[in-house]
Amino acid sequence: MKDETCVPLEILQMLSRKWALLILSLLIPNRKLRYNELANRLGAISPKTLTERLRELEKEGIIKRECFSEIPPRVEYSLTEKGRELATSFKYMLTWAEKWYPSGTKT
Repeated sequence: MKDETCVPLEILQMLSRKWALLILSLLIPNRKLRYNELANRLGAISPKTLTERLRELEKEGIIKRECFSEIPPRVEYSLTEKGRELATSFKYMLTWAEKWYPSGTKT
């Protein structure tokens, strides 16, 4: 049985992995994005890393992957209810960062 005290730490570790929060930040305002749209907006992310992060976020129930039976196949990613709730708390963190680090400067 999993130790319940480790769950918050595991979630924080998953979210702190490279690209995870950036992926979420793209899905917050856009509702649904396709894999290539995410890849293009993120720029330097490798296809392997993007796929890994999307799978991790999906496994945690933060995003959902919707497949359409079309030719060519179409897959869209969006936030789940759990992901939207997480995004709400993420907005507070962004507000804090904008207040204390305006224009991305560190002091």
